[in-house]
Amino acid sequence: MLLSKGYKVFGIVRRSSTTPYERIAHLVDRVELLSADLLDQHSLVDAIHDAAPSEIYNLAAQSFVQTSWTQPVLTGEFTALGVTRMLEAMRKAAPHARFYQASSSEMFGKVVETPQRESTPFYPRSPYGVAKVYAHWITVNYRESFGLYAVSGILFNHESERRGLEFVTRKVTDGVARIKLGLARELRLGNLDARRDWGFAGDYVDAMWRMLQQDTPDDYVIGSGTTWSVRQLCETAFAVAGLDYHDHVLLDEKFLRPAEVDMLVADPSHARKKLGWEPTMAFPQLIERMVLADLARHRPR
Repeated sequence: MLLSKGYKVFGIVRRSSTTPYERIAHLVDRVELLSADLLDQHSLVDAIHDAAPSEIYNLAAQSFVQTSWTQPVLTGEFTALGVTRMLEAMRKAAPHARFYQASSSEMFGKVVETPQRESTPFYPRSPYGVAKVYAHWITVNYRESFGLYAVSGILFNHESERRGLEFVTRKVTDGVARIKLGLARELRLGNLDARRDWGFAGDYVDAMWRMLQQDTPDDYVIGSGTTWSVRQLCETAFAVAGLDYHDHVLLDEKFLRPAEVDMLVADPSHARKKLGWEPTMAFPQLIERMVLADLARHRPR
């Protein structure tokens, strides 16, 4: 999206013996990749100094909720303290830039009101959610303490065909494709009654950009305002392939969370009013898009 608007785009990548750029393979020749790490303050300062950005989008995190219980300290280092390091690097190397922090609906956790809005108290239910709460408030703190243009987008679940296979939406759509093509027979999932507010990632990226174009920095809840269960996700996805999920989906307790978040649903009215933002893709359309993409990926060439 930024490239289509004429931006010069830099990306930060960690040093690795391999090049895991699968999801940006189609863009690698159009962006400039800089080596840095959220655990290394000096490298972040150097990267921001070299890029001299006008806008910084911090989308980096250990972002898989399930893993945050098995790697809580690492999750805190990347997802919480990593944001502090990014803000410090910006403060030193590009204080006049505009900073976007990817906050999360998982911060609401055990919700105290429904739907959730900017004023809803946080009650995280995972190490990931706790780390995101820290990241959110440190962003607010740097904005108020140092006058930085720093905003947090409290984004509800945003999906596409590029979503990681460990996330339930993509796990389901990929599973549907594999079952339809005879590559698998069953799909094992956890809590089918958990409900989420799912939307299209492309719409949410548009919201991120809009936040940084405002005269005054502020925080915004971004979501569709509708909620669907994992069971409905399965029903919708399997139907795209002409299948019945009852024939293939099995409950596996190893995928149950130690502390579940039962229902998250956004109230995006602040973003609608201030940003003029509206989602363009409904949930069934999104899931159909993802299933068709996974079918095309698995079909023999």
